[in-house]
Amino acid sequence: MPMREDCRHYQSRTYASGEVARFCVLDMAPDAPWRCPENCPVYERRLADAGWVQAKQTEPALEPEPSDMPAADAADLLNDADDIVSAVAPQAIAEARDRERKEERRAGASGPLRWLKRKGPTPPGTAPGR
Repeated sequence: MPMREDCRHYQSRTYASGEVARFCVLDMAPDAPWRCPENCPVYERRLADAGWVQAKQTEPALEPEPSDMPAADAADLLNDADDIVSAVAPQAIAEARDRERKEERRAGASGPLRWLKRKGPTPPGTAPGR
């Protein structure tokens, strides 16, 4: 069955390069962007809210489905890629958070309101308790 564009879990994104990503946000379509599972257990038709009319999506045509790889091999390849990303994600997130903390400390130590962030005596010209 082709991708169900009328499913509420279907999304597509077009990048500046013109590349289009089509996928199921619940990761239930292992053959995305070409096919949804035949009897998908999470398929839900998009609702028309309060009289809104949903326009037909105009997206670039799908690139041809590769025929040289069996579906089982493709699923294994995607699982391997997912394992690789999952293995490095925690370290990458930790490095990004460390970088953010360092930038916050650097900005906090030299900004015009730096006395608000430090603990200690009140700044000159202010009354205590304010």
